[in-house]
Amino acid sequence: MYEPIRKKSVHRTMAGTPHDFPHRSREEELDIQLAGHLATLLAVTDELRVVAPSADLDAAAERLAEQVTRLRGGRVPARASATTTSREPDAMTLHRRAHALAGRVLVVAASRADTAVAILAAERMDAHAAALQPRELASR
Repeated sequence: MYEPIRKKSVHRTMAGTPHDFPHRSREEELDIQLAGHLATLLAVTDELRVVAPSADLDAAAERLAEQVTRLRGGRVPARASATTTSREPDAMTLHRRAHALAGRVLVVAASRADTAVAILAAERMDAHAAALQPRELASR
């Protein structure tokens, strides 16, 4: 009823063949993810420094840059200058975004067991929550 296969299959299975693509460990993947979240938090922090300059934000930006550099194996993150901004962002919106990003950083840092980054993320969450607190209570 069926005709037998007369040719060798053109399809290959991965079973028994050496892997010709690089694999990363879970720790390496978490490092990459954590560095990405930290770099994004650094970018939002730099935007906040333009809108609402403060010594706290300056210190936080430096600490974030140090951690990104450490996780990226010494490569310094690209940063926008403190005077450049493409639009006029709202400080409250930036604080909300930074708070959410710091939460993501905290989750990945806890998963990676990186205490220094977890403490930094928790501090940033507290700082951004405190910045949001008075205005949100006043608007109620």
